[in-house]
Amino acid sequence: MKKLLQTIAMLITLVCLPFAAYADEAVPEVKYSAAVDEIFERGNINGTLVVYDADANACYIHNSERAAQRFYPASIFKIFNSLIGLNVHAVKNVDEYFYKYMGEPVYLESWQNDANLRLAIKRSQVPAYKELARRIGRPAMQANLNLLQYGNMEIGEHLDSFWLQGPLKISALEQVQLLTYLAQQKLPYDKSAQAQVAAITVLEQNKNYTLHGKTGWTTENIDTPVGWFVGWVEVKGNTYVFALNMDLEDANDLPLRESLTLDCLKALKAI
Repeated sequence: MKKLLQTIAMLITLVCLPFAAYADEAVPEVKYSAAVDEIFERGNINGTLVVYDADANACYIHNSERAAQRFYPASIFKIFNSLIGLNVHAVKNVDEYFYKYMGEPVYLESWQNDANLRLAIKRSQVPAYKELARRIGRPAMQANLNLLQYGNMEIGEHLDSFWLQGPLKISALEQVQLLTYLAQQKLPYDKSAQAQVAAITVLEQNKNYTLHGKTGWTTENIDTPVGWFVGWVEVKGNTYVFALNMDLEDANDLPLRESLTLDCLKALKAI
């Protein structure tokens, strides 16, 4: 166990290194939760969950090997696609309508609408985000992936689908690192752009906490589909940042991404 903890601590250090230019922070303490492990085992879930407690500078990890494994991000890339779009002024703000639906066949009825970022991220509107990527352009997209150190930073041949079917890949650990800086507005971007992205990712707000997040489902060009749920919780002056991914072959099981994560956050007393 001691050797495993040392290995994970080293891994987290390596994940943090690209951000040394604008964030000087101690490596988080790695912790494990028997309650979280039991939730995964009870549901027979093959997946990983990383939860970062910002106040304690502690990182809870279920399935540390998978936490470091990279997968296509699919729709969770919409968070950073939005930020990049704002950064390069491909859109003025999250309320500017930049996508016009022209009547073409689309996967979901909700996509049969014009969109701004505020609406597109809620609908997970793939055609709108493909248009945003084209507006950003390859040179600016690549420059921003490099700046963020977003996973393997690879675009490949297709500018408007590289996050859906590759070659872009990212790990749960890397997601938590990026989302922590976004939640704290410590990314090397205008704070207004970061605040706007934080605002459009709010899923739930009540007297106890504010939940930010985005789901994703990687199904293309992959043997076993992968479900994602990433985000952060603001509660009582603290922030808990999370990234879950899991094997998810059946569309009927998509709600598990959120319910499983919330059960684990409750077990960690984060909410």
